[in-house]
Amino acid sequence: MLFKTPCNPLSRAFLVLILGAAAFAQQTAPPVTPPPTGYAGLDQYRASRIAIFTDDYGQLARYRDANAALKPPAAGEKRIVFFGDSITDIWELDESFPGKAYVNRGIGGQTTSQMLVRFRQDVINLQPKAVVILAGTNDIAGNTGPISNENIEANFASLAELARAHGIRVVFSSILPVNNYTPESQDFYAQRPMERVLALNRWLKEYCAANHLIYLDYFSAMVDDKGLLKRDLANDGLHPNKAGFAIMAPLAEKAIGNAVASKM
Repeated sequence: MLFKTPCNPLSRAFLVLILGAAAFAQQTAPPVTPPPTGYAGLDQYRASRIAIFTDDYGQLARYRDANAALKPPAAGEKRIVFFGDSITDIWELDESFPGKAYVNRGIGGQTTSQMLVRFRQDVINLQPKAVVILAGTNDIAGNTGPISNENIEANFASLAELARAHGIRVVFSSILPVNNYTPESQDFYAQRPMERVLALNRWLKEYCAANHLIYLDYFSAMVDDKGLLKRDLANDGLHPNKAGFAIMAPLAEKAIGNAVASKM
């Protein structure tokens, strides 16, 4: 079908203005590098999450009952919430921190955008002294779609501001390195360009310094001489195993101590 160009001079001028504005917007919009496509793991993951993305984006249902059953902190209790994605989700806090009032609120696969949705329910309402946030690797992978580093940073800043507004001290963990040493690590590694991990970690460290927050540097303790996650710390190149968590636990404990002792 052919469409005639408006013959009215005003209509023609209006059309030129609209087209010009659209072209300008396309030229000036900040580019967002899409995650790699064609990786079976990521494609299958997204397909499996459609119901969650449409029905309970933040997955508030995951911890709703557990939160309701959790009593307010007792007098003198130093409750700490570990908040993050699958790396936090699989961490057996009771084994790493026996006898401590540490609460696990990790959900596998989540991005910082999803974590913002559930931050009030799963952190603020639990009245912790501090929150240990480990996030960002799934943003880079594009689990919920392409997102720029700038927008990930904005999500981090929003989490910090919400916490501090409610008197909760903030520990920001570095994003962990990944590796490609095993067959099952190939997709995880390809989806997480190391330059983005490094850039976000630099931002997190600088943001913490500028805002008097605690930066928890897992990366430096877990990276090898090739700039990748040490082979013996994760079986799939991404998720720490017992050896990985054994390195992370004392670093987290020290950061928590610094956070609780710090002034808001």
